[in-house]
Amino acid sequence: FNVNAGIAKGLVDACAKYCPDAVIGLIVNPVNSIVPAMAELYKKKGLNPLNIVGVTTLDVVRANKFVAEITGKSPRDIAVPVIGGHAGTTILPLFSQDPIAATIAADKIPALDVRTQDGGTEVVEAKAGKG
Repeated sequence: FNVNAGIAKGLVDACAKYCPDAVIGLIVNPVNSIVPAMAELYKKKGLNPLNIVGVTTLDVVRANKFVAEITGKSPRDIAVPVIGGHAGTTILPLFSQDPIAATIAADKIPALDVRTQDGGTEVVEAKAGKG
């Protein structure tokens, strides 16, 4: 934790100084702890804490797979950006930003959001306590 938090702090400090209006996407573990801490750091500097977001590749892979299941396309051709945290409603898949995902009917997106947000739970339940 301390090593990753230190790296993130260095990045956030530099961005605060040189590009304070930038949105910073942090790919870091543990994302649920470090992103809020860095947002608080930004806030203490008088900057917008909402400009600090977390990115998790696992959630991206899940979102891409779910889009592939719906569209019949290969997950290799899909790249849905996912920002926010790494738990529940803090996970925000941006389906509109991928050309294939953007073809999915708007009324299907809320359920796809929830499935992506609950992807970890889905895996745990599928394993039924077997590791």
